[in-house]
Amino acid sequence: MSKPRYDLDDLLELMAVLRDTDQGCPWDVKQDWDSIVPHTLEEAYEVADAIERRAWDELPGELGDLLFQVVYYSQFGAEEGRFDFHEVVHVLTAKMLRRHPHVFPDGTLASRRPPGVSAEDIETRQVHSRWESLKAEERAERASDTPGASRDSAAASVLDDVPRTLPALSRAAKLSKRAARVGFDWPDAHGVLAKIREELDEVEQALAEGDRTHAAEEVGDLLFAVTNLARTLKAEPEQCLRATNAKFERRFRHVEAALAAAEVPLQEAGLEAMERHWQDAKRLDTPVQEPPQGESRP
Repeated sequence: MSKPRYDLDDLLELMAVLRDTDQGCPWDVKQDWDSIVPHTLEEAYEVADAIERRAWDELPGELGDLLFQVVYYSQFGAEEGRFDFHEVVHVLTAKMLRRHPHVFPDGTLASRRPPGVSAEDIETRQVHSRWESLKAEERAERASDTPGASRDSAAASVLDDVPRTLPALSRAAKLSKRAARVGFDWPDAHGVLAKIREELDEVEQALAEGDRTHAAEEVGDLLFAVTNLARTLKAEPEQCLRATNAKFERRFRHVEAALAAAEVPLQEAGLEAMERHWQDAKRLDTPVQEPPQGESRP
């Protein structure tokens, strides 16, 4: 006898039961908007991790965990009479239809791009321009709809709706990308490299003056400049750093293993021996093929 194949309605029913004060799970009943946020962030990173490891067998489960977070928030919304999951789907679909006039000319699922016009025939630059223009209109509408907003305060910024809860590296990339799209950018990578050197000089100057607080501030400026370099190279800085983290871990584990094989305690090995094994690890290390970076949404 085959197992039942559950669908979205089953998932929504399961969530409602878990939250039921009489029959539900005590842990789920206790949760609220704020308590679930850390789990949402964790699940998103686990999806990214599965993709980067090409762990395709794990991915359905990780995507399911992430979807469950959306179902969770939708249940909160339904309980408070604010919205439900179906409203989430409606708002998302309407927004995507509105933002893709090059695919759905009439803004409906029934409309399609004219036959014979392939995706390659549409300029990527034009698509991004339309996308950013539509998002700017949405930001302006949200600002004007904010209770108590004056006409002056309703002026939307291109930096609006960049989440403050993003990891700092990702948020820096997003902020600089938004500014660059309206012309606030260096003409090429050489200008960014010059800025990196300038910021590094300022770090060195602050350290020479013994001002660690100022040095820390300048390190932040340096990181922001390096993030801009990654953007100029059309690379995602968060992915770049994750790849480097993995490389460092792989090589340091080699150092640990080599010292263990020589029966030398790690704390007693000394920097010279560690560096020798580190260089061996670099020679032996085979670069891991990273997933394509692609172009992220604006």
